[in-house]
Amino acid sequence: MTADRLQGVKDMAGHSKWKNIQRRKNAQDAKRGKIFMKHAKDIYLAAKQGGGDPDMNPSLRLAVDKAKADNMPNDNIDRAIKKATGALDGANYEELIYEGYGPGGTAVMVEVLTDNRNRTASELRHAFSRNGGNLGENGCVAFMFNRKGYIVIEQSTTDADEDTIMLEAIEAGAEEMEASDGAFEIYTDPEEFGSVKNSLEESGFTLETAEVTMIPETLSEVDEAAAEKMVKLVNMLEDMEDVQEVYHNLDADEDIMAQL
Repeated sequence: MTADRLQGVKDMAGHSKWKNIQRRKNAQDAKRGKIFMKHAKDIYLAAKQGGGDPDMNPSLRLAVDKAKADNMPNDNIDRAIKKATGALDGANYEELIYEGYGPGGTAVMVEVLTDNRNRTASELRHAFSRNGGNLGENGCVAFMFNRKGYIVIEQSTTDADEDTIMLEAIEAGAEEMEASDGAFEIYTDPEEFGSVKNSLEESGFTLETAEVTMIPETLSEVDEAAAEKMVKLVNMLEDMEDVQEVYHNLDADEDIMAQL
């Protein structure tokens, strides 16, 4: 591997604030009372699209792994898979992405899993308008985000140094890596995410976070009033039963980010 390539995987300029948002968000999500419902919908969709065998369906395997990491009971997991494969009667969910603008022109993307798109659209429109934003047309902000695999290894969980982990990740197919704030953060193409994740786990690394997510290309800085409205908007969206993920490009001070 060339020196330029090694340097490239270390350089993730502009992502430092985003990654802090994402890591805080992951910690907050784990505390939410509706987490099992959201996991059940993820499992349902993955099984519906790729079949009910996790060994043959990487998306389902990832959804099940994330559910188990949050201590979701096996019965709940099995029930979601059986509903998707027709073994049990259940609602017919569809995956949709809504886009819009938050306070101060921030870009917002909302992933939902719903059995009633009219109800979901109405609830989202209300949340945006109530908090100084507006729901937009498809494609209005999607170009501001890149879909990436995102893996975090906490430095406290391994004796390996940065170069060792970086080489392992790149050999497995990762694109970039950054070490900061007590963690190694690895970015992959979505198609390579599963193989990189499996390779790192097989090498004995404990993955604090492993997901495919949306990373903003640039961040939007707003004043304090708009930032506070943005906090309310994101919280309101994440409390909705149909909402799976909320992505945004807000740039604000540390106190505001801590609330997100």
